[in-house]
Amino acid sequence: MNQSRENWGSRMGFIMAAAGSAVGLGNIWRFPYMAGANGGSAFILIYLVFVFIIGLSVMIAEFAVGRRTSLAAVGAYKHYSKRWTFAGVLGVVSAFFIMGFYPVVGGWALAYVFKSLTGLLSNAGAIGDVFGGFITNPIEPLAWMGVFLLMNVVIVAKGIAGGIEKAGKVLMPTLFVLLILIAVRSVTLPGAGAGLAFLFQPDFSEVTGQTFLAALGQAFFSLSLGMGCMITYGSYLSKEEKLPNNALIVTALDTGVALLAGIAIFPALFAFGMEPAAGPGLVFVVVPSIFAQMGGIGTLFAAIFFVALTVAALTSSVSLMEVVAAYLIDQKQMERKKAVYSTGFIMVITGILSSLSLGIMSGFTILGVGVFDFFDILTDKIFLAIGGMLLAIFVGWVVKKEDLEDELTNGGTLTFGLFNIWYNVVKYVIPVAVAVVAVLGIMDIAQTGLMLFGLAVILVLGIFSHKL
Repeated sequence: MNQSRENWGSRMGFIMAAAGSAVGLGNIWRFPYMAGANGGSAFILIYLVFVFIIGLSVMIAEFAVGRRTSLAAVGAYKHYSKRWTFAGVLGVVSAFFIMGFYPVVGGWALAYVFKSLTGLLSNAGAIGDVFGGFITNPIEPLAWMGVFLLMNVVIVAKGIAGGIEKAGKVLMPTLFVLLILIAVRSVTLPGAGAGLAFLFQPDFSEVTGQTFLAALGQAFFSLSLGMGCMITYGSYLSKEEKLPNNALIVTALDTGVALLAGIAIFPALFAFGMEPAAGPGLVFVVVPSIFAQMGGIGTLFAAIFFVALTVAALTSSVSLMEVVAAYLIDQKQMERKKAVYSTGFIMVITGILSSLSLGIMSGFTILGVGVFDFFDILTDKIFLAIGGMLLAIFVGWVVKKEDLEDELTNGGTLTFGLFNIWYNVVKYVIPVAVAVVAVLGIMDIAQTGLMLFGLAVILVLGIFSHKL
């Protein structure tokens, strides 16, 4: 164990940071759309079951492995078996690839805070064109992406207690307050009741096999699992912390934000007779169009919404940058600031390529897709699901059961009555469940070359990563 390793300053600081890692853009734009496309509240009920069985179980496992070894993703796997080093490296690669495009979207959110206050809503019919013109501009999105990335670098460079923890204590409560403000306004609109009914009155006639798969995929990805974030954050925990309790709180906070986002968006959608769109179109076109119909107060609520979106993006991106930096610190003995600055520099380059791929570099493709989609598809469809499946197999079949029980009961000083149930779920149920999501996600990739490339990356890591 590295005695000089940093630690969280307080339990609350850790919980806010871990919840911030889990809460991201997906909670605010992906969850409402997934609910809307898969039967509303019937989807939400199925999602909640998966979150608190599959998602919570994996999070407990990641915390346990991280704290047991006091090492981030790569070192934690290597500690038990060099053959499993590749699973940790896959997590680092996943975090790095996500940060290839995530700061671009974070920059959009930050830019829209100011756009909302400077005339964006004055012409509701042009909001879609404004967004299209903005993201294809070769300069403006890059400037905002640079500001967003700089915020990440400043926070992560300050360390665990002095940077990430302090930021989490401010950002997460801020996010909740902002979403509650928007939700209150949304549910008080005339006709908002239809949106609430859609969210909270189940219609199981809409449920299909696809609904279950969508709910399982969303439950898994919404918690930042499978990429080493929670292993890394867990590695900075003290031995006195109650891991199952903390994981439950983090999972509940993440779910709360997703539900709040749904309450903030769907009642307003129904009130104004609008249809939800997927991905960026929902938050950068549909939501501003809603606020534009609220009159003068809409400008204020639009700005509040995009501040919330920026905060959600920042809390997640900070944890992703920490995964990469922690690898350099743990495995390459690099000083923190040097590790963070080096990581940030490379991420500036990948972010520039991703942003330009939506505009002047749109004709340049890698295996059939632009740079932005290249990073997005590889992580969303391949790396994260396989990373989560590998973690469950690793915890269930490689880590000793006695070690896990010792870690989750703090050396026998606490009780974890559900340990055996949890262990069997991780060992037998989760690998199969996540494998189904992984296989279907991979099969859904239209570009065969990209699919084969992603699988080849994992194969190469499996062969050579033990040398890293």
